[in-house]
Amino acid sequence: MMSRPLPGSLARALAAGAAAVLVLGAAPAVSAHDHHDRPGHADRHASLRSLAARQDVRIGTAVDTTALSGDRTYRALTAREFNSVTAENVMKWEVIEPERGTYDWSEADALVAFAKRHGQAVRGHTLVWHNQLPAWLTSGVADGSIGPAELRRILRDHITTQVRHFRGDVYQWDVVNEVFNDDGTLRDSLWLQQLGPSYIADAFRWAHAADPRARLFLNDYNVEGVNAKSTAYHELAGKLRAQGVPVHGFGIQGHLDIQYGFPGDVRANLERFAALGMQTAFTEVDVRMDLPADDTKLTRQADDYRRLLDACLNVRSCTSFTVWGFTDKYSWVPGWFEGQGTANLLNEDFAPKPAYDAVRRELAAGR
Repeated sequence: MMSRPLPGSLARALAAGAAAVLVLGAAPAVSAHDHHDRPGHADRHASLRSLAARQDVRIGTAVDTTALSGDRTYRALTAREFNSVTAENVMKWEVIEPERGTYDWSEADALVAFAKRHGQAVRGHTLVWHNQLPAWLTSGVADGSIGPAELRRILRDHITTQVRHFRGDVYQWDVVNEVFNDDGTLRDSLWLQQLGPSYIADAFRWAHAADPRARLFLNDYNVEGVNAKSTAYHELAGKLRAQGVPVHGFGIQGHLDIQYGFPGDVRANLERFAALGMQTAFTEVDVRMDLPADDTKLTRQADDYRRLLDACLNVRSCTSFTVWGFTDKYSWVPGWFEGQGTANLLNEDFAPKPAYDAVRRELAAGR
């Protein structure tokens, strides 16, 4: 793992964070808007969130709530560097409703409370997905005890209950997540098998009824550039919006791997969704690599982060740029991609990598 000296403001955040009490939501030792972040001071002292605020874009991170509760440095940096947070797991269905009719809002509510205390917005992730569903649901569908009509009622009730619970607290929802294959065909999920493609429009209508002010997004991976998958989303979004379905945005996850070329036509892809009257957002950005890391790989990683952010900043309808975790200490990548890792802005010791510096410079340069 490459390690470099800390910028002064980040070093202060870490040193002060080490003295914070180990309770969820404890005030960070360094204010999210410390005096170095005011316009007129050198950008080298500014947090990511203060730089993003100047560009009218939100900079976000997915949050591991266990780390938030137990790691004071993680907690301090989450508050200092980001003005938007996404629950990495605790708003997913298997966590929210582990037993039918029994809801557990505790971890998600704690994250929302933390965000309120630190002036952060909250993205909701996710309402309809084929993964991380509760066992009672998947087993009921598999054994036939939950038929299509009942499944539709269950989905409606889930969306309505969850969105109402967070009404006014979540500014964007990933309503429907990962519904297309890479070739542009619909994913053969239990939702498609049991309900047909109409479940997509239904999900947006139910979510909008539960919170008319929340912006509602489609969301997927491998859709950064213009390709078969992103084109399928563009066509779907255009059709749904023409029917009056409240689809407000398109979420581009942005999980990249440096062994592949940078996706082409990213800005053009954002612009075509903007032409439909939609917002866009990068929702889950990380850039993984084969281990071990070296300077060449870290330089390429930094450039990939920079180029995604540059596309966002150059299209006014791109409203947020969220990284899927900011430190390699808690990254999901090594557990899913054998031999790969170091995908985030900071290393396992919270030291900034070239990617962090690249994001800061891009935010400072502006739209």
